[in-house]
Amino acid sequence: MGPGACGVAGASPASDADLVDVRAVVPDAVVDLRYATADNFVGRQLYPAGARCLVHESLAPGLAAAAAVLRPQLLVFWDCYRPHEVQVEMFDAVPNPAWVARPGRYARSHTAGRSVDVTIAGADMGTGFDDFSPRSLAYATDGVSPAAQANRARLREAMAVGGLAVYDGEWWHFDGPGAAVDRPILAVPLV
Repeated sequence: MGPGACGVAGASPASDADLVDVRAVVPDAVVDLRYATADNFVGRQLYPAGARCLVHESLAPGLAAAAAVLRPQLLVFWDCYRPHEVQVEMFDAVPNPAWVARPGRYARSHTAGRSVDVTIAGADMGTGFDDFSPRSLAYATDGVSPAAQANRARLREAMAVGGLAVYDGEWWHFDGPGAAVDRPILAVPLV
């Protein structure tokens, strides 16, 4: 499955799935979709060039609020809505549900557009994105500097203002309301 695989024939438009482009919600967002490059744990491009960072419209007010709390620093988006077939590829590459969610018959979290992977632009967070080590845990202290711990806390607090909760296993992953609810699998193109 190549990078163009996300543009599924007959796919429903983003608006039909109640997905919005994060740039419409947070105009100063830095969108750095790691899966649209080879700079990710799989080591190859999984999203097509020009991929949009889409989120369910229920996250929009919360993301705007979180970004407002963080300003003048900017919110960086590493991942948003993730097509199901990409989740399958990721799990095939790392079949460990502690690090990569096992794809199922339903959409949840990223595959439902109800979770985001974010950081604060230019901030020391203690690890990079998709670091599969104990230092990437949301509340890790061993091997994580006090400055990085403070930056993680600041990010968690800002996202909490917006109603998004950190996933304990990854400091960068935040779930919006209803992220764990089983929903129909979406077929929304990223471009």
